[in-house]
Amino acid sequence: MQVALQIASIIISVVLIVLIMLQVKGGALGNLLGGDAGGGIARTRRGLEKTLFQITIGLSIAFLAISIFSVVANKAQ
Repeated sequence: MQVALQIASIIISVVLIVLIMLQVKGGALGNLLGGDAGGGIARTRRGLEKTLFQITIGLSIAFLAISIFSVVANKAQ
């Protein structure tokens, strides 16, 4: 069981890294470091960008749940 949880954690973490890098790719370096390259204009996510954002949130929640379950299962042994 522990091996399956570890493999799932590794797979989810790699996919999360890729998704986050895809989202950051569209922004400038100033946005990455907290600057405002857009001149104060807020923009909404649409289309593929919104889907990637929602998948990232879902995978983050799944990663957190698997991590918590892994710790609980390890203490039970």
